[in-house]
This record gives sequence, C-alpha cells and structure tokens, in this order.
Amino acid sequence: MLLAEVVATVSEVAATRSRLAKIDALAGLLARLEPREIAIAVGFLTASPRQGRLGVGWRGVFGVEVEHADAASLTIAEVDAALDELAAAGGPGSAGVRETRLRSLAAAATEPEWDFLARVILGELRTGALEGALLEAIARAAGRPAATVRRAAMLSGDLGETAVVALTGTEEELDEVGLRVGRPVLPMLAGTAASVADAVAQAGESSVEYKLDGARIQVHRHGDDVRVFTRNLTDITHRVPEIVAVVRGLPAADVILDGETLALDEDGGPRAFQDTMARFGADAERDLVLRPWFFDILHADGRDLVDEPLRVRRAELERIAGEHVIPGILTADASEAEEFSRAALAAGHEGVVVKAIDAPYAAGRRGSAWIKVKPVLTYDLVVLAVEWGSGRRTGMLSNLHLGARDPETGEFVMVGKTFKGLTDELLRWQTDYFPQMETRRTSYAVHVEPTTVVEIAIDGVQRSPRYPGGIALRFARVKRYRPDKTAAEADTIQTLQALLR
Repeated sequence: MLLAEVVATVSEVAATRSRLAKIDALAGLLARLEPREIAIAVGFLTASPRQGRLGVGWRGVFGVEVEHADAASLTIAEVDAALDELAAAGGPGSAGVRETRLRSLAAAATEPEWDFLARVILGELRTGALEGALLEAIARAAGRPAATVRRAAMLSGDLGETAVVALTGTEEELDEVGLRVGRPVLPMLAGTAASVADAVAQAGESSVEYKLDGARIQVHRHGDDVRVFTRNLTDITHRVPEIVAVVRGLPAADVILDGETLALDEDGGPRAFQDTMARFGADAERDLVLRPWFFDILHADGRDLVDEPLRVRRAELERIAGEHVIPGILTADASEAEEFSRAALAAGHEGVVVKAIDAPYAAGRRGSAWIKVKPVLTYDLVVLAVEWGSGRRTGMLSNLHLGARDPETGEFVMVGKTFKGLTDELLRWQTDYFPQMETRRTSYAVHVEPTTVVEIAIDGVQRSPRYPGGIALRFARVKRYRPDKTAAEADTIQTLQALLR
C-alpha cells in the first residue's frame, strides 16, 4: 500500500467530528492492507512506529531541507525499512547516518507525506481520539466483536499485534489473547472529579489512595526474572535495579503489579517529578534511589485477577506487596475521604484517587471506576505567539506560546505552550484577533505584542532547560481569556518558580 493512502485517511479522520465517519474511514483502510502491512500501518496511525525509539529529535526532523517528490510513490513497507535503519544507527557516526537516511526519506516523500511522517517519528500525531476509533475500526474490518478486540488489545498491550490477529487469525486465536507474565498490558486510567465528595458520590464505597507525583510503573516477575515497564510500556528494567530487588523479595513467584515510583528527599517527602523522570534516563546518575508503591495486582502465581473486584485484588496485593502498598483507606464517607485527601496533600502528594471497590481492572480504559482528585491551579499569563493548527485546525491559529511576567526586567518569560481547552469559537476568534497584534511571522507561528492575558489551568510546573525561566507548565489548558486584565497584572515568573519543591 502507498503511504499516501494512510495520509489521506488520517486527513479524513482529522477533518470530521463524527466518530462513525472516523471508524468507517479507518476500517476501509485496514481492509485494504496486506497482512505484513497491518502492524506497520497501525504504528503509523498511532504515531508509535513498531521500531520504538528512533534516536531522532525535533531538530533532526525539522532541520531536513530537501525538495520533496512531486508524486506519491512511497509504500509503507519502504518507510518501515527506512525506520529500521534509523533505529539501528548507533555508535560513532550514527548522527550522520540518521541525517542521511532522513534526507533520503524526506526527498522520496511528497510534502504532505513528509509532514505526516515527521509527526509520526516525533510521536505527535493528533487526530482526535484516533486510538479508540481505531479499535472499533479493527473490529469492523475483521468482523469481530468490538469488546473482544478491545480486551485483546488491553491484555496484549500491542494494538498492532491485536490488529494482525483480528484481521488474519481465527476467532479462537483472538479469544486466546490474554495476560502473559513478562508482556506489559495497557494500564487502567483514571477520570477526574472536581472534589473528593463528587468522586465518592460517583464511585460509592471506595479505596481512597494517595495520588503520587511519580512515574507509573508496571512490574512483571517470573521466578527471578523481573521486568519493569513505564506507562507507555517501555522496558526500563536495567535502569531501576532497586525496584527489581524489591520485587524479587516479595512472596510470589509469578506476579504482575501496577504502581508508581518516586524518589524521596532527606526528610522523607516526595522529590520533584522531574527528578524521578531524570532517573529513568539512559545516562542517569544512580545515586538517586527510587522507591516503588503498588496500588494494584493483575496476576498472582497462575491466577489472573483483572476480572476480580478491587476488593479482592487489594487483599491479594496487601498479602504480597506488604509495606510497598500505596497508602489508602476503605470508605463510603465523603468527609472521611476528604480528611484523607488533606493528609495526602500535607505529605506533599498530588491528591487522591478514589476507586470503586467492586470494579474490575479495565486495562487501557479511562472511566468512572477510578477518579483522581487534585487541586487545580490557575494563573494569568500573556500570549507571546500563536502557532498555525494542523488537521481539522488547518488555517486557524491554535497553539499558544505562554509567558509569565518578570517584574525585574519588565519582559515576559516563556513557560510553555498549549492548544488544550480551545473551543471552535475561540479558535475563530484567535485567528481573527492575533494577526492584528502581529510583530513578526515565521512559517509556523504568528508572534504578537505581549498584551493579551489568558487564564491557564495547570497541574503544576517542572524544571525545564527549554525555557529561560527554567520551568515548564504541566498539563496546561485554557480556561478563558481575560480582557479585563492588563499584561502588568499577569502572574510573575517568580510565582511559578515557587511551585517547585
């Protein structure tokens, strides 16, 4: 299949709000694929190439300057082979090899194809809840029950593999896809609520647990073989020997555990999220010790537990993980849950997760069985530039560059970007308004006078060398514009820096 067919389908999906139309387009594409192309195409559609990390960053991709092909001729198999070469490049001279291969690939691609491939390589393909629609499309193209396909994808942790089995295998083979110790599964996800009381009202009797500002981990043990995976299922076993040692000491020969890890400071409080994430790096210092806290168990000594209620799983978790179980209480009392939430915040954690005690483990799903509650912080920041959108937002000004005020210099310090929270009405308004404030323009953004104040909700900040202030916003989203405020009333960089522990 030509890459152009995939690109056209993604454009079609991005251009419509209709979930049914998205599923129809994707199912049609999947039905036309050869068996050997299925996993490749699914990797492209989810911006998760089957090769994993390719060793190419934003600068490497967008630094490529070539004349693109006039007509589409690249097949997805040819692109996959090129990505194999990128992933295999290593050692002295590897940067030059990658640059040469990228240039060759870019020259063989048309301009729309290269724009698509750049976003796939960087993992930044945004097509409007595509992965959920893709599961439905796989089921439709294969003529299989959507629930069966969804469960196979959750338990295998590999959407491409699931698509191959669904589209080329038998019904029995798809039904047999299940948990396997050593193979990571998609993690269960939490919804959100404005308050602990709201969360308890939704969940009923609940396990109310600390929400750590750490990194999600999934740990598999088979005998002495322990594997540790990140939230996105990357194997980091060799980087976390202290976690491996803890799990080897647990009273279970075969087990799959879900949890979080973070580092503690000298006083026993949680260190910054960035410290934990830096510890996962390939060249990280090993003197920072990570401690695991487990909040769920999926398998124990030959027994799959994902369909058991949390009440049963929690008892088994406490038996096996002991002191490494995350702090929590069992309650249906909103005031008791609120008091526990205040204790979590006082201990330096993000908040709590309220979990329905009778719910099964829904791998890969986000729903009302798990509900996270944490304080929402809002700040008034200034718009410094706005990037042009892509997909359904093509032709509209979308991604905001945000700045905090530096009272010492009178300038504005960039602290992040966001396109989250923008309605169609706001997008149209931005596109009309910001060119009137333009100071200069690049191929991808309009830079504007720093006079427009916007209220931004964040979950916090983290250290970042990308921006001059040394911090970056976490999970920033637009609440509203503040025409009633001047830029002189915007929050300061010092206020945001003070959020760092």
